Amino acid sequence: MKRMIVTFNWSRGSRKWRNLLVTGRTFAIMSISSMAFFIAIGLGDMIHQRTAASPVSTMKGFAANVSGTMFSDMLEMEVPAFTSEHKDSTDSVLSTKQVSAFLLQLVTDINPNNPQSLLAREMPGLATDEPFLIRKGSGNETAIGPEDHPPIPAGTDTNVPDSHDPIPDETDNIPDTTVPETTEPSGQDDSQTPPSDDSNPPAKSTDDQVVFIYHSHNRESWFPVVGGKSNDPTSTKQNITLVGKRIASKLEELGIGATDSDYDYPTMIKNYKWVQSYKYSRQIVKEALAANKELKYIFDIHRDSQKRKYTTTTINGKDYAQLFFIIGQENPNWRENEKLATEIQKGLEAKYPGISRGIWGKTSKEGNGEYNQSLSAGSLLIEIGGVDNTLEESYRTADALAEVVADLYWGDAAKVSAPKES
Repeated sequence: MKRMIVTFNWSRGSRKWRNLLVTGRTFAIMSISSMAFFIAIGLGDMIHQRTAASPVSTMKGFAANVSGTMFSDMLEMEVPAFTSEHKDSTDSVLSTKQVSAFLLQLVTDINPNNPQSLLAREMPGLATDEPFLIRKGSGNETAIGPEDHPPIPAGTDTNVPDSHDPIPDETDNIPDTTVPETTEPSGQDDSQTPPSDDSNPPAKSTDDQVVFIYHSHNRESWFPVVGGKSNDPTSTKQNITLVGKRIASKLEELGIGATDSDYDYPTMIKNYKWVQSYKYSRQIVKEALAANKELKYIFDIHRDSQKRKYTTTTINGKDYAQLFFIIGQENPNWRENEKLATEIQKGLEAKYPGISRGIWGKTSKEGNGEYNQSLSAGSLLIEIGGVDNTLEESYRTADALAEVVADLYWGDAAKVSAPKES
């Protein structure tokens, strides 16, 4: 019988196993590395979105969250010729504590020197530098806030060429803030706003002008009115002042004395700067208050920069431009102004449900932050419609607003004149 001898080549088999194990290990390492890479990308995107909304992620926020002495020390490190005036101050040293606190706030938005910041993200309003919705309107279920855009730079406004603008008076630097006796905007088509019907005088009327309407951004317009598709539409004639005139006209029909200002700041103010809009209009408001002690309501009427889907509602088959009340949180007495906005919003919701987007609180992080509202508890900034609304839609809302303001005024007047119970 022949023997069959089987010989295994262990060296060759072990080499194959080793190659297999190396290949598997390489595959596993590559899989894990790829997974980690994509996870890192996702986390990086989340951190980017998180820090993009942080006030210290911008140079403005950086400046607001770093002390002056820390700035001085940083400058002194880079510029030898610079010497801080607070060299002997204990706060002037660029200490580990300062740097650590700043880095913690940069990454987490938590200020170790302000325990309130721990709850700020969970409770709207505690983050004092963040805009927030104070009261939601029924026309803003998604709580979308207003959107601000700077104006189109001079010379690039395709809607209204600069050559059509009046030549500014070089001797003027501060506006002539005398409140006009009439409400006729200069250079505008009066046919666009129907005059009051004098044949049917109101049943009751005020003896004084109790409402003052003005526009800090008086050239805000709408794409359906002036055309164009990019940037914010502006116009020297067909602009938000027409809506202000409409409100004043409707108030007069309802027996409420009202004055509106169509002051064109870019034309009348030498070296006009858009960022100082509220400085210019503040002077207008101060002069109006000084000239008329009976003013009860002061409305700064604007147009929002949001698109149509966020600024339009349909009531009884007709489209209305929605409105937004803006309350400046830099005003120490902002709650008084917010109380007025709440009363008007309640009246609007009762008669025109869905017309209000709510009451929005803003600080200097996004805009002026005060909006001249510290001058009067009756001062409000009201955004009517957006860039895609029509003038007709804005007029409907202007009429609704005037109607509710008149109701509020006469209701308050009745309370004042009612006899006191003995």
